[in-house]
Amino acid sequence: MAYESRAYADDAGEELKTYLITGGAGFIGSHLAEALLAAGHRVLAIDDLSTGSLHNIASFRQHPRFEITVDTIFNRALLADLVARADAVFHLAAAVGVRLIIESPVRTIETNVAGTELVLAAAAKTHTPVLIASSSEVYGKANKVPFSEDDDLVLGNTRTGRWSYACSKALDEFLAIAYCREKQLPAVVVRLFNTTGPRQTGRYGMVLPTFVRQALSGRALTVFGDGTQSRCFCDVRDVVQALMAVIEHADAPGRVFNIGSNEEISIGELAQRVKSLAGSTSEIVRIPYQQAWDEQFEDMQRRVPDLTRIGELIGFEPKTRLNELITRIVEHERANGVE
Repeated sequence: MAYESRAYADDAGEELKTYLITGGAGFIGSHLAEALLAAGHRVLAIDDLSTGSLHNIASFRQHPRFEITVDTIFNRALLADLVARADAVFHLAAAVGVRLIIESPVRTIETNVAGTELVLAAAAKTHTPVLIASSSEVYGKANKVPFSEDDDLVLGNTRTGRWSYACSKALDEFLAIAYCREKQLPAVVVRLFNTTGPRQTGRYGMVLPTFVRQALSGRALTVFGDGTQSRCFCDVRDVVQALMAVIEHADAPGRVFNIGSNEEISIGELAQRVKSLAGSTSEIVRIPYQQAWDEQFEDMQRRVPDLTRIGELIGFEPKTRLNELITRIVEHERANGVE
């Protein structure tokens, strides 16, 4: 399918746009595509399906304004063509999840760093705005809470695989800001904090969908470490609305923004909350990090975002409370046959 132009007008004369989503069949990418289509835009998606799934986009795959290309962003000619057809790019394609990072560190570094550089280079040729999805992992071992975008990043030693992911995402940020400054590319970075919701897989270590599936199937909920480590979980719907607003904001390029929830909960308490809301009789067991991952594994005790900057830019405030979010995931899993 070829489009004559990138921007077009709807029946009311409002200009609508064509967006490219790398990783468009992934968890966040599929929700973003769905929201953009609902807003009347066209969506081009590319995904190699290494962690994404066609099942994620099944409900809108045949939509007349949606196009999916199953390929890798390392196909430079294809990537250049897709970028040239888009008004803006959401770069979500990345190696994600603790398990994947630990088991495939080479793939993690190459996908995140080299892939991002290819997207930025292609976008620079056409001056196409780009949003780079980074991660709260870049804060590393920092213990100043809440985490603010201008805080120093504190990474662990190079023998610990987790920090290779954090470093790769930090390099993505450096690249995006460098392209913005040196080549005047409108690029913006967002640091996502534990985005979750329906369609997220627990296959690569995502804790909330893992707990829900364990609770619904009657298996033990496995809490790694002592359970006192805390996180803030943000509904993917809230995150997607923020992404759509940030990429269009004139004051966003060249800057970094935290996006997430500031409703903090320990992982041990999260397991209890999931068990209760799922009506489960499953037990909760604690497994040492070294048994769950490897001898060198290190974790962050707290991960709480300062949302001041994103609030000032777009008025962002997460709308979904944690109990509602957990209930949504439980209902989704039950609807898909997890009992």
